[in-house]
Amino acid sequence: MTDDAPIKKAIEQVEAVTRGDARAPTVQGFFDEATFTASYVVSDPAAKRGAIIDSVLDFDQPSGRTSTKSADEIVDYVREHGLTVDWILETHAHADHLSAGPYLQEKLGGKIAIGHEILTVQQVFGKIFNEGTEFARDGSQFDRLFTDGDDFSVGEIPVTVLHVPGHTPADLAYAIGDALFVGDTMFMPDYGTARTDFPGGCARQLYRSIRRLMQLPGETRVFLCHDYKAPNRDQFVWETTIEAERVGNVHVHRDVTEDEFVSMRTQRDATLDMPRLILPSIQINMRAGHLPEPEENGTRYLKLPLNLL
Repeated sequence: MTDDAPIKKAIEQVEAVTRGDARAPTVQGFFDEATFTASYVVSDPAAKRGAIIDSVLDFDQPSGRTSTKSADEIVDYVREHGLTVDWILETHAHADHLSAGPYLQEKLGGKIAIGHEILTVQQVFGKIFNEGTEFARDGSQFDRLFTDGDDFSVGEIPVTVLHVPGHTPADLAYAIGDALFVGDTMFMPDYGTARTDFPGGCARQLYRSIRRLMQLPGETRVFLCHDYKAPNRDQFVWETTIEAERVGNVHVHRDVTEDEFVSMRTQRDATLDMPRLILPSIQINMRAGHLPEPEENGTRYLKLPLNLL
């Protein structure tokens, strides 16, 4: 057994479900093809209590218009199944889609939570967007900031918070019963792993974070934040297992060394374009999904720093 206490707790959760001593959570995924993002409602089927993970606020960049079509699918599911939402969880401050957290909170309740290292993201991007003193860089936009090893529950199903930096400094994975929500750490085995070239990202950290997650039992259900259809695959998928990742992940299977991974990831990242929605996404998501306050004319504005990134 590992001496990593948070991982040990997560292992015990999975083993309890496998033995039949604990309930497995019900997981419903919602895939937004426009941003290739998988959002989830995870719930305790007996207690009828749940959490929402990595929600999407639809955003049309050419027109600057937002809409709630994706979020409303989640609202409809929650109401149809009679669930009480206790948590609206973010795995990190996403660079590829806007969070619908505040909208879902207004409709369904629940506390909006993210990792404590969001403070680092707020400091870095607060400078990039030249935010004034009115933008608090203390995480106070969120209801809860989690650190590694924190625990809570979804109904009666235990949750262990795992800090998994590398993609960004603030990435978390949530181990909920026998289900693991990994955010942007790894993708489907045939697609690989997340990029590490954002501010505060680190390929070496990502390798170690993934290896940490791979200590979980092979039968652990793994739910991904994105899928992009690997070559020769015709459909989007966003669920796998720890064993499938250990054996088959094309970037980080069990035979790949840390130095090999760092070399591969660094070279690959150098060829990637910036995410299409990174500038609007980070501005909104570092605010817990809240839009900027309206200006004197009643209109909200996003900033576009020129020649900076």
